[in-house]
Order: sequence, then C-alpha cells, then structure tokens
Amino acid sequence: MMIKIKLIRIISRMTAIGLLCFGGVAFAEENPVATSSISSRQMINLAGKQRMLSQRMAKDYFYAGKKINKSNALKQLKNSLRDFKTTQILLNRKISNDEIKNLIAFVNMSLDEFVEISGEKYSVDNGTIILDLSESMLEGSEYVVQALTEGKASSEIVDIAGKERMLSQRIAKYYIAYQAGIKDDNTIVQMKETVKEFDTILKRLIANKSNTLEIKKELAKVNRMWNIVYKFYLNIEKGGLPIIVFSTTDDITKKMNKVVGIYVNTLEKK
Repeated sequence: MMIKIKLIRIISRMTAIGLLCFGGVAFAEENPVATSSISSRQMINLAGKQRMLSQRMAKDYFYAGKKINKSNALKQLKNSLRDFKTTQILLNRKISNDEIKNLIAFVNMSLDEFVEISGEKYSVDNGTIILDLSESMLEGSEYVVQALTEGKASSEIVDIAGKERMLSQRIAKYYIAYQAGIKDDNTIVQMKETVKEFDTILKRLIANKSNTLEIKKELAKVNRMWNIVYKFYLNIEKGGLPIIVFSTTDDITKKMNKVVGIYVNTLEKK
C-alpha cells in the first residue's frame, strides 16, 4: 500500500509538470528579474545555489538514514532546507515571468513532499522517492537559472562555475545512495556521468582567460584535490569511504562557492 501511494505521488508530480510547462513562454518575451536591490548576476548565483541544495539535502537524508556522520548530516540538512525555502520565497518575489513562477511553485511542491518523506523512517522505498524528488527540484531550479542567464553572455561563467557546486554534492548523493541500498545501474551511470561532467567543467574554468589571480589559486586547490579523490567516487560499487566522500565533496563545494562569488564581484565592477 505504501509503495502504491508513493507511485501515485510520482504520477501526480509528473502530471503537474505537464500542466505547468504546457504552452510555455519563451524566455526572451519577458525579463524575469524585476529588482533594484539584487543584480541579475546575484540572482543567477542564488538560483544556482538551489541546484546545489537540492542535491545536498538528498545526500544528507541518506547519510542520516544510514547513521553515517549522522549529526553533521542532520545539521546540514536543517540548514539547507532553511536556505532553500528562503531563496524560493525571494525568487518568487523577484521574478515576474509567469512560466518561471509556475516552475518555482512546482519545486515548492516537491520540497513539501521531500520534507514529509524525510521525516519518516529510512527505507529503500523512501530513498527512491527522495532521489526522484531531488531530481525534480534540480530540474526546476536549473530551468530558473537558464531563464535568468538567457541573453546574458557575460553571466555564463557564473552559471558554469556554480554548476560545479551542484555536481560535487550530486557525486556524494549518488555515492551514499548506492551504499544505502539504491544499488541499480542508474545510480552507477549517474555517478560516472557526474564525475565526467565535473572534470570537463573544471578544465574549462581553469582555461578561462579572464580568471583573476585569486580565482586561479582557488581553482588550483580544487584541481589538486579532484585529481586525488575522483577515483574514490568512481569506485562507488566497492564503497567503504563515505566519510571521505562527505568531507571532500563539501570542501569542493565550499571552494567553488568562493570562486562563484569572486566571479560575481569581478563582473559587478566592470
């Protein structure tokens, strides 16, 4: 009965996507940002963080559920939920495009269900639903970011660098999900694809000719760590390193968040 109820939840959310996105409006038809206090690049940064938080919350759920680094995971989950909700309210208030506002509303629906299920006892069934919800929130948040960057070529670097924050948390999410019983081929495939994408973007960022000295130093730190730890991530089937994965991906996220902030500040001064 519980599985049937959760399947109905998935179908309901899939139907909601269709209703919200049907007959979409092109991004160029309306400026989605309507604010004088927050710049468009700052908005892109905030929306980009939502992508990361969608993955971090799911990761924390699995760590707490399996009682691995539970105290830190629960604390981080609480803070991530708070930050995610706060930014959703801000985005909804500052964005005027109706289609994007619908996507924000849908992400909020997924968030509400995430909160409900994450409060239940951990099970593989619940874990599967949490993975699905994290993907829904990520997809919706990614749509918002792309809408905000439409026609703003100079802000593309903020989006790209910001994506690395999400990918590092996504790596940890799939690693711990596999250890927590989601042992299907898709989990392995998603992990390998995420590692590959992170590596590709990192190389692209390092090659960016407009990098400041501070950005170069931070990216060098990320690159040194990445060249060591990515092999741990790819060894998902063997497992055995959940604490290392938790700490290293968080460290990478922190460093990339700093890089994004520098990009934003540098572009704001031009």
